[in-house]
Amino acid sequence: MEETDEKAPSVIDRYYTRWYKTDMKGKSCEDHCVLQHSNRICVITLAETHPVLRKGSKIKSINYRISDGCSRLNNKVSGKSKRGGQFLTEFAPLCRITCTDNVEYTIFSCIRGRLLEVNEDIIMSPDLLLEKPSTEGYIAVILPKLEESKRVTNSLLTREQYEEVVSKRTTQQPQPC
Repeated sequence: MEETDEKAPSVIDRYYTRWYKTDMKGKSCEDHCVLQHSNRICVITLAETHPVLRKGSKIKSINYRISDGCSRLNNKVSGKSKRGGQFLTEFAPLCRITCTDNVEYTIFSCIRGRLLEVNEDIIMSPDLLLEKPSTEGYIAVILPKLEESKRVTNSLLTREQYEEVVSKRTTQQPQPC
């Protein structure tokens, strides 16, 4: 048998489709990634071009408290149909990340659906977000409505489209993100 240098695809690459939302809310380079599983579940993460991951920043805090009356940590779901989960729109804030240079980034849901869980582990270990953003450092898990699950990615970019946007940024901007 001939040896091959190719690695087996990761779990993410095998079971999830990557979708991207670039320049969230008009903020340059604040890109988000949505990992969509075939069972409709979507995992919200930071895209590799997000400033938190690119600048070599250190995270001071991650806060799931959106306002005085709304904390994503209070989200409780139960049962097969995931009753009780907070319903989110595309631009619903999930959390706020504050870096040690006091720059704050708001992470948005990017899709409509029911919030199943937030990743409380990154509150205690923010380095997970920096080291493993697509796996243990994810932000949240969202379940789109069944009838919307096919359309949920209409406003998102494929991997190829995302790479085109990133490529154009680096050629058009004097300073990369």
